Amino acid sequence: MLNVALVGFGLSGRYLQAPFLAANPNFNLAIIVTSNEQLATALYPHAKVVASIEEALTDDIDLVSIASPSYTHFAYAQQALLAKKHVLIEKPMASSAAEAEALVTLAKEQGKLLSVFQNRRFDSDFLTLKKVIEGQLLGDIVSYEARYDRFKPILNTKKWKEEANPANGIIYDLGPHILDQALLLFGLPDDYWGKTYRQRAGSVIDDAFDIFLSYPTFHVKLSSSLLVKEESPRYQIHGTKGSFVKYGIDMQEDHLKAGLLPGMEGFGKEPTSQAAWLNTEIAGVSIKGHIETETGDWGKLFQNIYEAIAEGKPLAVEPSLVVEQIRIIESICEKKAKY
Repeated sequence: MLNVALVGFGLSGRYLQAPFLAANPNFNLAIIVTSNEQLATALYPHAKVVASIEEALTDDIDLVSIASPSYTHFAYAQQALLAKKHVLIEKPMASSAAEAEALVTLAKEQGKLLSVFQNRRFDSDFLTLKKVIEGQLLGDIVSYEARYDRFKPILNTKKWKEEANPANGIIYDLGPHILDQALLLFGLPDDYWGKTYRQRAGSVIDDAFDIFLSYPTFHVKLSSSLLVKEESPRYQIHGTKGSFVKYGIDMQEDHLKAGLLPGMEGFGKEPTSQAAWLNTEIAGVSIKGHIETETGDWGKLFQNIYEAIAEGKPLAVEPSLVVEQIRIIESICEKKAKY
């Protein structure tokens, strides 16, 4: 069993990580770093609650999971690695490719595992489209479009989320999810370009973005905005044999917020109304209709972390690919990329 220190108990720490650590018998959630001692103790009475990461880097801690505000990720990960702890970092991995590369180098020097909480590799919708693409159900891909929209016209009450710092803005918040998925599917592009936008009144950070990835025989478009009230398709993929269109988003976050925990009946399952539309041809037979959605399971990421540490198995989320993800985002933010 690995002893874990969870740094941060906001959305990611409380809802997206702690329940999976508690549900997996290979982990012991030993320490929680948060200022909200009362809440953390009420939910996880066996865990020790401390106020700083320094207090969490004790000799008996094996893994530090960083779920604190994005501007702290690099410093906290560096601190944990120097203390010879394995590290899991919430996205974004860092605010720059140079910082991300420095963490990868440090982890190798320390002989410790470093991974990134790219949980949406294990979303129900992405697992479904990945199965469709890998099964060649669409033939050769000619275009891939993914959107991750929200409708939040009012500035976030968490002031740190609205501050103009290098790790803020929607391209660093939601961009790592859909960009990571595309890079996982197709690898590094031949070329890329993009642009960020400010759309909300009073915003000093980007509220929307478009990213374009160019591959030899097809293109990828990734978009997001905080001012989309009417739902658009989350994924639209077209190939030489057919098309895949998917509305709706993985239910795990909503389930966790509602108190449905990993392992409970129905956890990670989408309603049938969100099933993707598949229109294709297989062995000369035309197929048109809904395709059953896979069950989402972010727990697979945590199980992989355990197996990588305890059994030496390959990491599901290798930090080297995430470095390239950050390089693309950083380049677009600095307007080095073409657009």
